[in-house]
Formats: sequence, structure tokens, C-alpha cells
Amino acid sequence: MRCADEFRSREITTPLVEEIVRSLKRPVRIMEVCGTHTMSIFRHGIRSLLPDSLTLLSGPGCPVCVTPASHIDAFIKAANLPQVTIATFGDLIRVPGSKGSLAAARAGGARVEIVYSPMDALTLAAQEPGRIVLFPAIGFETTAPTIAATILQAERSGITNFMIIAACKTMPQALEALMADPELQVDALLCPGHVSAIIGADAYRPLAERFHLGCAVAGFEPADILAGLLSLIRQINNDAPRIDNCYTRAVTAQGNIKAQALLNEVFESADSEWRGLGTIPGSGLVLREKYRRFDGLHQLEIPLLPSKEPKGCRCGDILKGRLLPPDCPLYGTACTPLQPIGPCMVSNEGTCAAYYRYSGQKESRRQTQVERS
Repeated sequence: MRCADEFRSREITTPLVEEIVRSLKRPVRIMEVCGTHTMSIFRHGIRSLLPDSLTLLSGPGCPVCVTPASHIDAFIKAANLPQVTIATFGDLIRVPGSKGSLAAARAGGARVEIVYSPMDALTLAAQEPGRIVLFPAIGFETTAPTIAATILQAERSGITNFMIIAACKTMPQALEALMADPELQVDALLCPGHVSAIIGADAYRPLAERFHLGCAVAGFEPADILAGLLSLIRQINNDAPRIDNCYTRAVTAQGNIKAQALLNEVFESADSEWRGLGTIPGSGLVLREKYRRFDGLHQLEIPLLPSKEPKGCRCGDILKGRLLPPDCPLYGTACTPLQPIGPCMVSNEGTCAAYYRYSGQKESRRQTQVERS
């Protein structure tokens, strides 16, 4: 960022911070749902600008983090088949399953390639017709339309050696399940900008009405995040929860209708397991029957087997907003970015990775308690 840009940023953010401080009437707990929000909050030092009475909790908005070990195990099993090439996003490659990771499988001789989009995986399949190219299809509503478009392109092109393992998830159902947890104390939600660009701000209306919960859709620049937080604090003060779209340059009330049509054409909803949250009804996306030939689990006869979380790992509670990373006994000792045990330490959007990168190896218990109070 150039000096002039930094100066303009400060001109915008300082009044917002001052207004947040003036507006806080009591301790408030706000969950930022999106992993990109979590990283931006840490990267820009937003927590250090806010009063101690405003607690920010990270939610289940990291797609790598909520992918259960059973799916990671399936990806690894597919990678170990001699005729299969795995084409995956880079942040998935080191996520641990029950035994090992895709990185370990590659070190053992498996073909695992890093791609930047599902279309890249389809291109690889066209270039290597003698191999099956399998794309681990993880993500939320932001990523799922591009996967759907890739499936349709494969169908049009007659490419028969491209497959996916469908593991995409939808956010509103997870938030419903999370807010229904009586142990979770959250006053409002900072809603994900990327997801909301697809599903629309109105998708959170049932959530706000059922739980009397303020929701603000925000972008990812510091001013965007602070504006969203200020909106939520005002909603709390007035006891008037609503859906406030603070990201109108990218998000509409109805969302991206064309992207939604792509999703509905290729996928249908199904119950889905979330790491840390369990099975949530209707929160997953699976291929419709007419596109079943692209289903890697079906075509390669790979079962999804029950799996256990690593002993001592508290990623599940961190994804639920019940704990902060320093509360996990493995954080910063057995579990580090170089040797991750849980997925929250692997992904660029993982809460533990963000804490480790921007807050140091260990935060004091005193600081942790301050943030949780």
C-alpha cells in the first residue's frame, strides 16, 4: 500500500473506530463468519483498534477447515489409485486426514497436482486422456458455481476422464445449526461477502428472524469490516436486528441469479458432515442423477468411512466459536503451520493459522480471557 493510500485508509477507518467506541453500551460478542474476514481482521490489526468489550469470534467460514477427515481420507484413497491424478487447490494438500495427507501421498508417489480453478483440472484431463483427473470439490456457494460450470463444460466437450468428489457446503444451514447451540453466546453476525454475492443478503433473513439476531454483510477492507461492526452494534443497542447490506458494490438482496441457476442445474442439496459441527441437514451439495458419471466416489467405488479427530485437537470447538486457538492444548506446540495437526492450522483462512501468524506462537492466557470476556 502506498503512503497516500494508507493515509486515505486512516482517514476512513479512524472515525469508524471512534464511533464504535462511542456506541458500545455493554460487552458485545460478534462472530465473523468468513475466513477471509478473519484473515483481514488479523492482517490489518483491527482487534488492536477495538475496545476490550467488543469480542470478535471466528466462525465456520473456512471451507478447508470444515471438510471432515472422512472426505480427506477419500481424496487420499483416490490419489493412491494408479490411474488417478488429483488436481487440487493448494490449501487442501497438507490438511490431515485420519492417516496422512495429500502431500504425504504425493511424497509416496501419487500424482497430486495443484491447480487454481476446477477449469484447470478439466484442462489437465483433456491433456491426459489416459488418466482419470479428479478434483476435490470443496468450498461454499462462492466456489460451487465454478465447479458446476466445469461439469457442464466437461459434458459439452465429451471429456470422460474428469471427475469430482463433491464436498461443497452451503452456509445458511450451518449458521442455523450453530445459532441453535445454547452454549454459544453470539450477539450478531458479520456475514461473508463472497458467499453473499451469490446467495444474496436476503438469504440471512430467516436466521435473523428466528434468532432475533443482527446480521451485516461486509466486504474485506478495514473500512468495510468496521462499517459492518458499527451497524451490528447499533442494531444491538436499538434491539432492532435486521439484515444490513454494507457491501452493496458486490452484493444485492437476491444475489447472483445466473450462478444460482448453475448450482440448481448440476447439484442438489443433501445432508452433509461438517468438521466440528456434525451432520447438518440440507447443508451439502451432491451431483444430480444426470451428472452422476462425474461422481468420483461412485465411479471409483470409494466409500466415505467414519473417522476420528486427532487426539487433543480442538478445531471443532474453535470452528464453533466456543474456544480461541490458544485454548487448544496443541496450539503452538505440537500443532504449528509447519507440522499441522488440525485443519484450522493449515488453511490460509484457518483461525489457528491466523492467530499463529499475526499474534505469535502463544498468546498469554490473560489476553485470551480478555478477548473472551
